[in-house]
Amino acid sequence: MRSYSIFTIFLLCIAILIIDTLAFYWLQSITQLLESNLKTIINFLFWIFTIGLISAILILKIKLDDIDPRRKQLLISSLYGLTVSSFIPKIIFVIVISQLFYLNVIFSEKESLVVVPIIGLFSGFLPFFAIVYAIFKSIYHFKIHRHTLEFEQLPPSFSGLKMVHISDLHLGSFNYRFKIMNRAIKLINDLEPDLIFFTGDLVNNYAWELRGWQRVFIKLKANLGKYAVLGNHDYGDYSKWETESEKQDNHKAIKRFYEVIDFKLLLNDSDIIKKGHEEIAIVGVENWGHPPFKQYGDLQKALEKAINVPFKILLSHDPNLWNEAVINKTDIGLTLSGHTHGMQAAIKIKGLQWSPIKYKYRHWAGVYQVNDQYLNVNRGLGWMGFPGRLGMRPEITSLKLISHN
Repeated sequence: MRSYSIFTIFLLCIAILIIDTLAFYWLQSITQLLESNLKTIINFLFWIFTIGLISAILILKIKLDDIDPRRKQLLISSLYGLTVSSFIPKIIFVIVISQLFYLNVIFSEKESLVVVPIIGLFSGFLPFFAIVYAIFKSIYHFKIHRHTLEFEQLPPSFSGLKMVHISDLHLGSFNYRFKIMNRAIKLINDLEPDLIFFTGDLVNNYAWELRGWQRVFIKLKANLGKYAVLGNHDYGDYSKWETESEKQDNHKAIKRFYEVIDFKLLLNDSDIIKKGHEEIAIVGVENWGHPPFKQYGDLQKALEKAINVPFKILLSHDPNLWNEAVINKTDIGLTLSGHTHGMQAAIKIKGLQWSPIKYKYRHWAGVYQVNDQYLNVNRGLGWMGFPGRLGMRPEITSLKLISHN
């Protein structure tokens, strides 16, 4: 996980304190009708939680380097969840309740004593319960997204090809909860795919996160093969290493894991799949992204073996590569990516989906098309940072390819 400066953490704590002070101020208008003892208890619990949360954030930052990496990831995610579940509902509560009081012309004084507190509490508790649902239920509520795509350049013998695309496992976040991932493995195998593709971010940072997981992922079955590429978290760039050799050993161990689970890891390389006299190419680039993400990927090198193959499937962890170097610049028919997680949060209204991540990534979830070239951005099967998913369930993509020929 990225390390934030003490100044950034201090600003976060100040923001929490400001919002909680405003929330406490408006809370008094709601609790004014309560008995004095009950009101005192509510106020006491309010500030105990605030002081405890701020103290925990500061202590974790100060002691971060002394904490075992396994416990560190769990503590950071837990504090992240607590902060979000406290901070966001209080912001909404402050905005709603303050506007209700300023627009008091809507209600009489008597009505406002009842209506305003009810609306105010609802505005705070609704997002709180939504976030709690995202943390304890939706985070592992796997969803299969099914798409059928048609291509003129797809050889007829490959028409009907069934593929599963998964991405962004971040296994360190699962904390060795193998039974949960086994549910996803069964869903994938029940689709009876010809090909399984994984588009990076196997771990959060460390190879030790992979211990025991080989027993889970070796169960994945595909008729024609299983392929993978690396994501930005698979290089160890977000951790402190005593030596460069230690970092490289960690990276090599992550790459070896793919051999153990029978996945072919494509490092700026291609693999050709043949059916009779016809063939398709699976092309895989190392991670490529806009700064601050490093650019290890080399698309031209990855395409060298596949130049004369009529239909190509590209695996690229970061979807930005599709817009920058694929569409209208290559003959790659289908690109598979991940990376964005769909920000693990979205609002859905009548089939339309919106997430703040759209302001950072042009292509952030689902299938996109430009002329006869397609991109699928997987929403991720795991999670990172915020330990929840709100309106953005973990995704297994089922793709069926049809030939026009």
